[in-house]
Amino acid sequence: MPDLPSAFLPLLLLSKFVTPVTFRHHRYDDLVRTLYKVHNQCPDITRLYNIGRSVKGRYLYVLEFSDFPGIHEPLEPEVKYVGNMHGNEVLGRELLLQLSEFLCEEFRNRNQRILRLIQDTRIHILPSMNPDGYEVAAAQGPNTSGYLVGRNNANGVDLNRNFPDLNTYFYYNSKYGGPNHHLPLPDNWKSQVEPETRAVIQWIRSLNFVLSANMHGGAVVANYPYDKSLEHRFRGPHRTSNSPTPDDELFQTLAKVYSYAHGWMHQGWNCGDYFPDGITNGASWYSLSKGMQDFNYLHTNCFEITIELSCDKFPRQEELQREWLGNREALIQFLEQVHQGIKGMVLDENANNLTGAVISVTGINHDVTSGEYGDYFRLLLPGTYSVTAKAPGYDPKTVTVTVGPAGPTVVDFQLKRSSSQVYPGQRAPGRGQGGRAKQPRTSRKKDPATKRHRGPA
Repeated sequence: MPDLPSAFLPLLLLSKFVTPVTFRHHRYDDLVRTLYKVHNQCPDITRLYNIGRSVKGRYLYVLEFSDFPGIHEPLEPEVKYVGNMHGNEVLGRELLLQLSEFLCEEFRNRNQRILRLIQDTRIHILPSMNPDGYEVAAAQGPNTSGYLVGRNNANGVDLNRNFPDLNTYFYYNSKYGGPNHHLPLPDNWKSQVEPETRAVIQWIRSLNFVLSANMHGGAVVANYPYDKSLEHRFRGPHRTSNSPTPDDELFQTLAKVYSYAHGWMHQGWNCGDYFPDGITNGASWYSLSKGMQDFNYLHTNCFEITIELSCDKFPRQEELQREWLGNREALIQFLEQVHQGIKGMVLDENANNLTGAVISVTGINHDVTSGEYGDYFRLLLPGTYSVTAKAPGYDPKTVTVTVGPAGPTVVDFQLKRSSSQVYPGQRAPGRGQGGRAKQPRTSRKKDPATKRHRGPA
C-alpha cells in the first residue's frame, strides 16, 4: 500500500462499506427529496421533522438518527449539526446531506462503529438553516464575483448576528456577580429575531443538546467561543482580543479533534491564513456579536463550535468528493466527543427525577442543569474534579470524580430535602420538540468499556 497522510489513516476504519455516490449540489426540492430518501431507506433509525419556516415559507428540516427516533432516552446525549446558516456558504449543507446518506448506509451494512454511535447517541442534522439565501446564491452559482450574494436571509439579515446578545450580561455578571449559565432572554426576544433564528432558538430550548457544530465557509479552521470579545463595545469589532470561556481547554480540544481528523485543516496554512493547529478562538480572529455559538453556551447546556470548511464559499461540483473525503472522519469523530466527561441522574429521596438541578464543577465557572427527565451531561477532559449537584429545596451534594479518556463516568446524585430553599429554580432543558422520553432499558447491553458507574452519590 502506498504511503498515506496520517490524517487519512482513520478513514480506513470507515472505507470498507462505502458505496459509490453522486456528488452534486442540491437545490431546496432536491434537499427535501434526499432527506426523505434517507428516511425511507432507514425508517427504523431516522425521523424527519421541521422546526419552523424561513421568511419565504421553506421548511427547516431536521433529520434525526437514533435507535429510538423521536424518543429521549435518559443518559443518551443529544448532539446536532447545523449547516448553511449563511446561504452562500454551501459546503456544510452538502456534507451534512452526504453524512446522512453515509450513516444510513453504514448502519444497513452493520458497520460496528456506526451501529454503536447510533445506539448510544441521538443525532440531529439541520442541513440548511437559511434555504432562502441558498436559493439566491445557487441561482448565480459558483462562477461569479458576488462574494456575499445569498449570505443573508430573505429580509437581508445575517443570521449569525441575530441571536440575543448574552455575552454582555455574562461579562457583567462575571464582574459584579450573577448566574454563569442559562442566562435569561429578553421578554421581547421573539420580536427581535428573524423567523429562522426564532425556530433554531425554540429548537435548542426544547432539546437538551450537549454538543454541536455550525458549518460555515470562506476559511478552513475550527473556531471556538467566545466569538465576542470583552472589548468589542469599546474597541470595535475589527480589533482582535482572545476571549476564552471558562471551558477554554475543553473547547480547544474539541476544535483540535475536528482539525486533526480533517484531511488538511490541522496544517494551519489555508486560504492565505495561518491558524496554529487549524483552530482559533473566535474573538481572537475577529469579534462577532450576537452569534450562535456563544448563544448556545450561555443560554443552554450545549457546547458549540463553528467549522469553517472551505476557502470557496460555493465550491464547484467536481470538488465535492474531495471535500467529503477530507471531512468524513472529522464529522464522525466530532459526534463521538459527546461521550466524554460525566453524566448521570439527579434524584430525590424517593427516586423521583429532579429537573433543573444545577451541576457545578469546582474551578470551572460554568454550570449545566439536569434535563426534563432528570439526566445531566457535563463534558470534561480527563482528570479529577469536585462536582456538586444542587436543587431548590434540597441539600447540595458534592463528590470527587475521576474522568478517564475511555468514555463518560456515570455519577448519579440523590438529594435530600432541606429545611430551607436557597437556590433559585432553573428552567429544565429539553421540553417540547424532542417527543416523549424512554426509560432506560435493562435488557440492552452497553459496551462496558465506554461506561464507568459510581452509583448514587
